[in-house]
Amino acid sequence: MQRRTFTALGAAAVVAGALPAPAFAQQQAAETYTWKNAVVNGGGFVPGIVFNETEPNLIYARTDIGGCYRWQEATRTWKPLLDWVGRDKWGWSGVVSMATDPVDPNRVYAAVGTYTTDWDPGNGAILYSDDRGETWGAAELPFKQGGNMPGRGMGERLAVHPGKNYELYLGTPSGNGLWRSHNFGRSWAKVGNFPNPGNFVVDPNNPYSADNQGVLWIEFDQIGGNIYVGVADPDDPLYVSRDGGATWQPVQGAAAALGRADGNRTIPKQAAVDNTNGHLYIITSYDPGPYNGGPASGRGGRLQRLATQTGVWTDVTPPYNPSRAIPGFGGITVDRQNPGTLMASTCNNWGPDEILFRSTDSGATWQTSWDYSDDAGRVDRFTMDNSGSPWLSWNGQNEGDTYAVKHGWMIEALAIDPHDSDRIMWGTGATIWGTDNLTQWDSQGELVSRDASGRRLARSIQKFTVGVRAEGVEETAVLDIAALGGTLVSAFGDIGGFVHTDLGRAEPMIRSDWSTGTSVDFAHWNPNVIVGTGNPHDNGVGHVGVSTDRGRTWRAASPLAGVPGGGHAGVVAIAANASVILWSPSDTSVTPVRSTDLGATWSPVQGLPAGAKIRGDRVDSPIWYAFSGGRFYRSTNGGATFTDTGASGLPTAGVDDFRVVPGHWGHIWLAGRGDEKLGIGGGMWRSQNGGVTWTRISAIETALSVGFGKAAAGSNYPALYTSAEIAGKAAIYRSTDAGGSWQRVNDDAHQWAFAGSAITGDPLIYGRVYLTTNGRGLIYGDIA
Repeated sequence: MQRRTFTALGAAAVVAGALPAPAFAQQQAAETYTWKNAVVNGGGFVPGIVFNETEPNLIYARTDIGGCYRWQEATRTWKPLLDWVGRDKWGWSGVVSMATDPVDPNRVYAAVGTYTTDWDPGNGAILYSDDRGETWGAAELPFKQGGNMPGRGMGERLAVHPGKNYELYLGTPSGNGLWRSHNFGRSWAKVGNFPNPGNFVVDPNNPYSADNQGVLWIEFDQIGGNIYVGVADPDDPLYVSRDGGATWQPVQGAAAALGRADGNRTIPKQAAVDNTNGHLYIITSYDPGPYNGGPASGRGGRLQRLATQTGVWTDVTPPYNPSRAIPGFGGITVDRQNPGTLMASTCNNWGPDEILFRSTDSGATWQTSWDYSDDAGRVDRFTMDNSGSPWLSWNGQNEGDTYAVKHGWMIEALAIDPHDSDRIMWGTGATIWGTDNLTQWDSQGELVSRDASGRRLARSIQKFTVGVRAEGVEETAVLDIAALGGTLVSAFGDIGGFVHTDLGRAEPMIRSDWSTGTSVDFAHWNPNVIVGTGNPHDNGVGHVGVSTDRGRTWRAASPLAGVPGGGHAGVVAIAANASVILWSPSDTSVTPVRSTDLGATWSPVQGLPAGAKIRGDRVDSPIWYAFSGGRFYRSTNGGATFTDTGASGLPTAGVDDFRVVPGHWGHIWLAGRGDEKLGIGGGMWRSQNGGVTWTRISAIETALSVGFGKAAAGSNYPALYTSAEIAGKAAIYRSTDAGGSWQRVNDDAHQWAFAGSAITGDPLIYGRVYLTTNGRGLIYGDIA
């Protein structure tokens, strides 16, 4: 495969545009940009953490949609490694497995591909690097991989043979079997005589859950030279090769050990080898994860130990879980400095918290990370310090045994440092936790003791601290942003949204009822007033939030009467003078509504279809605009009623964004990504008369978004920013002459896969641009 290097490349000129402005020219931006994240720290699922077994402090973390990272010990932060992935290969930002070479630590590999469904049009690949992820080559595969599919926390599916590091193995989903490379990952071939591609599916009737989980992991027994492979088949779950991969045989007794737990069918999720004692540990679960909790009854998984030299199986499942039957296991790790010490995690134990188990005698006995006592309720071994990510409290408070800050959920990445028994990291659905004092656990002993009457009493122990280890990991999907000047407001998938007054500091979440924020806006003439909307938590009331103090405090607007749950979030907008809020829920049965009292009451808007996109004029507060299905609407009475402007030539679908220019009455820009399935082209259109007539910007082939920032020196028109395709190149572009010419401002090393579905400049800082990503957080760029 061709080796890829990433440098900033200029693009060719294209034909003149339709605007009566200077002839269009696409140029590389004269200025160099620097790019950073608005700091959140974490925010998404980290299903894998991999330590190099040879070199201390060489650690990698993978995410399900946001690429992978390398640990930087000097700063105790993570460095992103896949920001070069462009929109044409956006699926490569989903990392299903990683492997770091124990012989040559400079070599690292990533198995990439986001979906095995047709949601991702591309196939997967194996990325290979000889310089710890600074640059990468790609071996493209003839099938898809599932970095964001069920089972993404299993594995690792990718492994380097420690005895001959040119040889790698890859376990695949979808019935594609076991694959192997003999040349450091440059090319791959199916292991033709591997007998079982797996058969386990979660739900054959759900396209997202119907995929065969396939071949799950590869482990090397360095004592006997055996290769073990776990397979998603409860009746035939484990294979071994005793001749270097030439032939494969089922492991005797594996089905009985791994295929059932209390009558529930289970599969081997992960494994870990103790090469001193000759043990292979395997955890099982009735569900591949990461979401589901326990089965309807009984345990959802077991922990089994195989003596690799004798073939004897021993059930070493922890006998006790404080809150319920073990729902199934998520992760397992062994301490390579202290053979016989291992840890495992439950997967979605849910309330009140996840459980970490620890054994120092090869699984004969276990201790838990927390327990119940009769005199003190819940008793914990460690305290959780979330100061690195204050939002991890989810704006909640401790409620009895249920703490606001939890061990986590979806814990499938669990790794003790092979060079330091005191260091452990684990990934959750939101962050990475870790401590450098792990062995203090062993001196604490049991958390509870029994008195003569059998009561469980809390023992006095010295706790250690577990803290956030996600600094630098920005793995969120951001849906909308608004730059007020000195304040940046954002709507995030899964974690609501944020108000940043310092882009370098993690902030608490917006105190709202959102679990996923979808839209934010502010009053142009009174930016202290901000509105936002999002989809609520299960017990949510209302979907719109209002702040009148520039985002410091928020209150929930009233829900919509007669609409169960208030309708799904959609888009919210506010008039330039804060006199009117319009909210357009995404429900196809709910037409937009209007409030003149900051969300205390709502009334229906007349003249708009359900789901219409809405914006207020940034100069004239009574003027409002809306778009739906190729038709553009305008209101002159504060959004009470809308009429069709009669505009023609706009796309009937594939439009995600239109925005209104501040300081220029009636100036509107509309971005269209198009819809290939419907045969609808994309582009960008501009109106200068309130949406009555439109001019297409012919240079722009497709556009996801458009936004405005401080004008360039000598210009009276805001700088324009867009995530668009020009001359076949999807990139971030800026115009300083009202769309007459465009310059690319990012480079090939900074593409962030699918980026810029929302974009805006800064009203006070020329050249600064903020853009959303689907997995790499909230990005901003400044002229260097």
